[in-house]
Amino acid sequence: MMLILTVQFSSAQSKEWTLEDCIGYAIEKNIGIQKSSLAIDQSETNYEQSKNNLLPSVNALAGNDLVWGKTYSSETNSYGPLSSSNNTSFGVSAGATLFNGFKLKTLAKQAETDLNSSKYSYVKVKEALEVSILNAYLNILYANEEVQNAEKQIEITHKSLELAEERLELGIISRSDYLQIKSELATEKLTLANANSAFTLAKIDLMQLMELPVSDDFTIATPDIESHLTEVTTSGASDIYREALQVKPQVKEAELNVKSVVMNEKIANADFMPSLSLSAGVNTNWLNSNNHFNFTEQLNNQTTPYMSLNLSIPIFQKNQTKTNVKLAKIAVSNTQLDETEVRNTLRKEVEQAVADASTAWIRYEASLEQKDAMNESYCVAEEKYNVGILKSVDFLIIKNDWIAAESNLLQTKYNLVYNIKMLDFYRGIPITL
Repeated sequence: MMLILTVQFSSAQSKEWTLEDCIGYAIEKNIGIQKSSLAIDQSETNYEQSKNNLLPSVNALAGNDLVWGKTYSSETNSYGPLSSSNNTSFGVSAGATLFNGFKLKTLAKQAETDLNSSKYSYVKVKEALEVSILNAYLNILYANEEVQNAEKQIEITHKSLELAEERLELGIISRSDYLQIKSELATEKLTLANANSAFTLAKIDLMQLMELPVSDDFTIATPDIESHLTEVTTSGASDIYREALQVKPQVKEAELNVKSVVMNEKIANADFMPSLSLSAGVNTNWLNSNNHFNFTEQLNNQTTPYMSLNLSIPIFQKNQTKTNVKLAKIAVSNTQLDETEVRNTLRKEVEQAVADASTAWIRYEASLEQKDAMNESYCVAEEKYNVGILKSVDFLIIKNDWIAAESNLLQTKYNLVYNIKMLDFYRGIPITL
């Protein structure tokens, strides 16, 4: 059994995690999402109870009184010895509120509204986690490509250093030129070490977001990033905002919060109105000192049904009801402002996302052109260096510019993908790669 568990755990660690896998696992393990789920359960329980509060209440009653005393005898004109009597009573009662200004019905509707609000709150927390997972996932892909580029540069520089050694032995170049190439190799090894460190930290960041224990075996799938590179424009900002208003959970949650607080005002106003309640029941009792009737006869003879209709009319409660209504109105205004703030924040986020995506596309195109130009420049410089008509220092300057162009292209590419996915996110399109 232990061997099977070990193999299963190893297999889970060594698999390639897709973005969808990471998001699914994180949603399952995230503490914040679990708490949001429990909040839904709590709201469901409150809603069920609010509906049950509309039902009558029924209670069974039973009591026993044991009394000691002396019994007076008129025949002897005196009290007899101390004795005890046992009085047992039974009853059933029921009560129902017939009218209280629709307070109970409003409380039930409010509980239902709060339940729906908690569901949107859950989605909001889940979506925030999905965006964090997307960012961390792209950081790993970016860091991995940086590592690959650094390794490629070291391989190229190794060949350049071998050529420099041969030329140094032949006296074609000075030792200073040779040391410049050697120094460049050391610098690129440091760059590779830093890239590997960034790659490791990026993986740790994602695993911690997923609540997955850190493991060296953790690897992610490499999607076709190029297929997600599409041109974006700023003309769709208002359209995307309109879509976001329809699908984003924070907007729905804010709307329901306003609806719930408006009901608080109705609940407070209900205390101005009369309340009408109905109660009914039946009581009976048995006394052990009654020797004329047995237990069953006593219960039957002393059965007492009753019914009560109660009307309560509020006249003066120290202005507490008036104060509660005023506070409820203030709460409504405050919650409405919160809703407006949520909408304004969303609009600003969408506008910023559209602007960022547009800028990212421009930068990506520019960096792509720069990379193509630097490729040509580097190829020419490499040919000149190989035939000995370009000094090491000049070759290294062009080579470093080429490396910088590659790194810049890599950065703008992943930045563009992230911004495009954020536009999809605000439109309600699931995050995928």
